Amino acid sequence: MSDSDARKRAVALAYSGERHDAPRVVAKGYGDVAERIIASASAAGIFVHDAPELVALLMQVDLDERIPESLYQVVAELLVWIAQVDGTALTAEVR
Repeated sequence: MSDSDARKRAVALAYSGERHDAPRVVAKGYGDVAERIIASASAAGIFVHDAPELVALLMQVDLDERIPESLYQVVAELLVWIAQVDGTALTAEVR
């Protein structure tokens, strides 16, 4: 898959921050849908992170489902990094 193909996929995660709650996939799509997800996130001031390998794994998660335990570590590291950069955000769009 080329880099341009990878940029046409997007997954949006939401995380409540509750102790026993895992991040959920709240939007995902390819092509125009992916572009709208990314544009909506950017317009709302939500951090957009480019991680094609992570997107490939997250695309397998059904909408409104929590991420699987196998992705907890990598997503937790991403959320911590975002919180450090942004200071408050624990919602991220991954493309």
